[in-house]
Amino acid sequence: MTYHGSCHCGRIAFEVEGEIQGAMSCNCSICQRKGALMWFVPRDALRLLTPDENASTYTFNKHVIKHRFCPVCGMHPYGEGTDPKGQATAAINLRCLEDVDLATIPVTAFDGRSR
Repeated sequence: MTYHGSCHCGRIAFEVEGEIQGAMSCNCSICQRKGALMWFVPRDALRLLTPDENASTYTFNKHVIKHRFCPVCGMHPYGEGTDPKGQATAAINLRCLEDVDLATIPVTAFDGRSR
């Protein structure tokens, strides 16, 4: 299935292909504050519809995850990194997707604060 997403102002827009089986809620210092529900997909399942330079990047701690956000409206629609096998991965903020019923998606807690 193809999902459409964006930041609040539309400066960052994208499509993502896949089936949402669940979401992750992380309690690390940044995820706790932004309240994202993350869905992990291979990076090539994410297709930007706006120029990559429309998104700003924030890294912290080990600097391995690129937290992508809109410099205009402040939304964090996705992040980029690698999975434990070294594959390029995108973490899609389900709250930024259109027509997704979040109440139907199982959420797993991840203790990122302890890592």
